[in-house]
Amino acid sequence: MIKFLTSLFSKDLAIDLGTSNTLVYIEGEEIVIRESSVVAIKNKVDAEEEVVAVGNEAKRMTGKAPWELVIVRPLKDGVIADFEVTEKMLNYFITKVHNRKNLVNPKIVVCIPSGVTEIEKKTVVDTSLKAGAKEAYLIEEPMAAAIGAGLPINKPIGNMIVDIGGGTTEIAVISLGGIVTKKSIKIAGDEMDQAIVDYLRDDYNLMIGNKTAERIKIEIGSAYFGSGSAVTRDNKIEVRGRNLLDGLPKRIEVSALEIQLALENSVNSIIRAIKETLEETPAELSTDIIDRGITMAGGGSLLSGLDQLIANKTGVSVYLADNPLDCIVLGTGKVLQELKKLRKILV
Repeated sequence: MIKFLTSLFSKDLAIDLGTSNTLVYIEGEEIVIRESSVVAIKNKVDAEEEVVAVGNEAKRMTGKAPWELVIVRPLKDGVIADFEVTEKMLNYFITKVHNRKNLVNPKIVVCIPSGVTEIEKKTVVDTSLKAGAKEAYLIEEPMAAAIGAGLPINKPIGNMIVDIGGGTTEIAVISLGGIVTKKSIKIAGDEMDQAIVDYLRDDYNLMIGNKTAERIKIEIGSAYFGSGSAVTRDNKIEVRGRNLLDGLPKRIEVSALEIQLALENSVNSIIRAIKETLEETPAELSTDIIDRGITMAGGGSLLSGLDQLIANKTGVSVYLADNPLDCIVLGTGKVLQELKKLRKILV
């Protein structure tokens, strides 16, 4: 009876459980949570670990926390790496949506990368249920992104979506409500950030954190210096970090051209995966893709010039979704609203 009453007043949720960020959408309303997938935990001797902060508050502590605080990113490459911490993070977001009420049992639809194993799928479902969900459903990220981007997934038309998130890049060709060909690679935004960290360490003996690397990527990162690009090869940025030779603080200036070189391997890997997916696509659907182009979504798709470079390398027009950062959660939200009608596309 208690479970029935609590579920009666629960708000059903769509969750984009990403490596870098978690977005939560309330059925029929809006995105209510947009926070980092980070948890700050205080280690206690002979006692259970205490969650000190979750989300954006925990991310602000990254690289600045005292030794007794451990900053954890419980998802790696789009899948759960730490079951217990993910459960605590999800529980925090669910109760936050329901105004700190613990006795809630919402239905939840969660996005997962298309390349996860059956065990990893079960882990996501089990974690969602333990975090307080009454029912938990899964949808593959490229399908959710395509729905969120407004592509006609149920028609006999080839739709190609490339979603570049934090941990994975998801590429799929969709037709008649199903994924025809797909590829999931563990190269995306986080890998780009690490490439910048490695470049500055190797070329300048400068150690920076991933937060700084992400800022550099956003401000002067580029895949291609084409006409109309937001970033030019002459753009520069001041970077501060620790000198690896003497351990002292150090500041340098780096150019957009250097950062492009640092990102080159990651960008080429994504383009290679897109080409391989196109090669595996049936001929009739390939014709549709030539006519309709490739749709890009996810935070990584915002890298300056990336759409132009992909178009040049594939010979296919590339379009950025209207709301690339929110495509997945908005698509998941639509599935949540039409659960019976769209149940066949769930995993």
